[in-house]
Amino acid sequence: MNSILDSALLNVQQAEAAWCRFITGNDTGSTGSHQAGFYVPKCAASLMFDKPGVKGENKEKLVTIKWQDNFITESCMKYYGQGTRNEYRITRFGRNFPFLEDDNIGDLLIIAKCTDTEYLGYVLSSDEDIDAFFAYFNLSPGDTNHLINLSGVYGSSDTLSVLFDDFISKHEDFPETREMASGARECYNKAFHVTNEHLKKTPDAILMKWIDTEYKLFRSMEDKFYAEILSKPFKTVESFVQTANEVLNRRKSRAGKSLEHHLSDIFTSNNLHFEAQAVTEDNKRPDFIFPDGSSYHNLLFPTENLTILGVKTTCKDRWRQVLTEADRIEEKHLFTLQQGISRNQLKEMQDSKLHLVVPRQNIPCFPMEYQSSLLDLSQFISIIKNKQHA
Repeated sequence: MNSILDSALLNVQQAEAAWCRFITGNDTGSTGSHQAGFYVPKCAASLMFDKPGVKGENKEKLVTIKWQDNFITESCMKYYGQGTRNEYRITRFGRNFPFLEDDNIGDLLIIAKCTDTEYLGYVLSSDEDIDAFFAYFNLSPGDTNHLINLSGVYGSSDTLSVLFDDFISKHEDFPETREMASGARECYNKAFHVTNEHLKKTPDAILMKWIDTEYKLFRSMEDKFYAEILSKPFKTVESFVQTANEVLNRRKSRAGKSLEHHLSDIFTSNNLHFEAQAVTEDNKRPDFIFPDGSSYHNLLFPTENLTILGVKTTCKDRWRQVLTEADRIEEKHLFTLQQGISRNQLKEMQDSKLHLVVPRQNIPCFPMEYQSSLLDLSQFISIIKNKQHA
């Protein structure tokens, strides 16, 4: 971990309140609708003001924000309540502020409140740093744009809580990632009466709900399995560090695989033929090949009916890995939960014949001129169905 990440982890943990979200094309002006500063949702208004804004009135508060432990901006927390507006923003960063450029799209913005007028700001760019921050606070990409839960206490609906308790009671230790993902899907599907028809009509929305549910279930399991350990003082610093690393590594491992497991279930429910981790050239193992590995290696099978799909929760640095995983397939696909990527990288992806697949709700986070070239999950499934039923 680098020093900026270390500082962000320490100071967010000690903050009065903290909030994070991905920097989007709207922030940088890449969506064609540049608003001043960073938009803050109403659910995170307490980061800015003690009391929520009143419709019909504007209010503001001058603050200092120290960025990357390096420089300070004299910024302004604003609530716009007059006319048709009803929104919160952080504004006034100065002309040379470095984090509102196109290349910052997809970076993780973190704001931590130290006092009523003193804040810390961090921007994490690399996939590894973003993943480490998420793992430390047990966040999913869908948890962004909300206040970070610093208490470690999480709630869920009464129905989900009962189903969680039932699942956890059947385990003496953490289950394998596949079983964990399956358990989360079963809990959510039972609680909200999800059928195969829902998976066919709204796969993007269901996928995001499954991911959110799995994070909640995993947190509940951590509370149970680490309760005894945490109830006693650690005898040495080494034992504390060992336990902390065990927790973080388990979080990272589960998060890295759960997205693939959920996608597998959606593909199966949509009657797609696919194989996960099939071996290609040089013992490469792409996340998904449609219809399967044997068809890929059968030179008589039409190349145009083959599809490769890589899966990366974040992909600012990692997307190029997919380009080398199936030599026979010229045009490749990558599914990601990333909320926004810069114009430069999107152009490079297009030039490399890589098609990005993202949840439908994330498409508005990308630069305007590239949004029409993105596929949502439902559209990707339709493409595969057309190939397999032609």
